[in-house]
Amino acid sequence: MKKQLQNMVIVATIALASITTTAQTTADLQNLSLSPNSYWNGSTSNPTVSTSGTFTSGNCIFPNTYNGNFGGYWESGWAYSNMKDSSTAGSGNQYSARSAVGYTNSTNYAVGQGGSVLKFNTTAQGKQMAGFYVNNNTFAAISMRDGDMFAKKFGGTTGNDPDWFKLKIQKYLGGVIGTDSVTFYLADYRFTNNTQDYIVKTWQYVNLTSLGNADSLIFTLSSSDNGSFGMNTPSYFCLDNFTTLNVVTGLNDIKNSESESVLYPNPAQHQITIRSIVAFTSAEIVNQLGQVIITTTQNTIALTDLQTGIYFIKTYNNAQLISTKKFIKN
Repeated sequence: MKKQLQNMVIVATIALASITTTAQTTADLQNLSLSPNSYWNGSTSNPTVSTSGTFTSGNCIFPNTYNGNFGGYWESGWAYSNMKDSSTAGSGNQYSARSAVGYTNSTNYAVGQGGSVLKFNTTAQGKQMAGFYVNNNTFAAISMRDGDMFAKKFGGTTGNDPDWFKLKIQKYLGGVIGTDSVTFYLADYRFTNNTQDYIVKTWQYVNLTSLGNADSLIFTLSSSDNGSFGMNTPSYFCLDNFTTLNVVTGLNDIKNSESESVLYPNPAQHQITIRSIVAFTSAEIVNQLGQVIITTTQNTIALTDLQTGIYFIKTYNNAQLISTKKFIKN
C-alpha cells in the first residue's frame, strides 16, 4: 500500500509539473509597445476614424472598438496601458490601475469595460484556463470611495450602506455560454463591522479552473449603485497575467481525486495541517465571502487570529489550484 501511494505521488507530481512547466502560457501584456505613461484604446492618427480590432498577448485575444464620433472615444472591449496615476478622480483617468503599476510592478496591463469578451487563439481554444490577476481601475475606485456627480460614495454618509461592486466571469464553449461562473468582489461594504469594508487597490488572483474548458470568456460588472440609466459605478476594471493551461485534461483529473488532500484536525481550534499527495507551493485560507485571510507555504497553519466559523483552504502548485477543502474553526 505504501509503495502504491508513493507511485501515486510520483505520477501526480510529474503530471502537474508537466502542466506547469510546458503547457501554461501567460499573457502579461509586456509584448505590447507603449510610450511611458500612455495607453492604447484603438485610436489611430486620426481620432475621428472608427475602428474595430484586437490586440494579442500570450494565447489571449483582446477585442477593441473605438468610435470616431464626438471627437473619438473608446467604445467597448479592451485597452492596454502603463499609466501610473492612482490618485486623479474622474473619467479622464479611465486607463489607470489603482496600484499605478501592473502585477509584480510590471509596466503594461489591460483595462476592460463591463461586457468585454476575451478570446483564445488555437493553442488554448477549447482548453483549460488557470486564472488571472485583477485590480480596480482608478476612475472606478475613487468614484466608489468618494462619490461623484453620477455615483454615490460607497457605504453612504454613515458608512453602513451595504454597497458592492462585482466582476462575474462566464465561459463560452462551442458557441454556448456556460451556466457556471466565477465572481470576484472589487469592492464590498456588506460587513457588519465597517472596518472590514474594502475597495480593492492591489492585484488579486482569480482562479478559473472551476470553469473547465473554454473558447472565450465574458466579463460582466454589476453594482449595488444603479439608476434610471443602469449602473452608476464606472464600468471598468484592470487585468494582468492571464494564464492558460493549453490542455483539455490533466490538472482537473488530479484535483478531482478524493484523496488529493486531507485536513486535520477538523474542526480545529489552534492550528490545522494539510496532508496532500500532490505537492503544493502555497495555500490560502478563504472565508465564506471569498476573501483571502491567510496565505502560506507551510503544511501547518496557525488559526489563533481567525474568528469562529466556516473557512476553506485552497492549495496551489504555482498558480494552479489543486484542491479546495472546507473546515470549521472552533
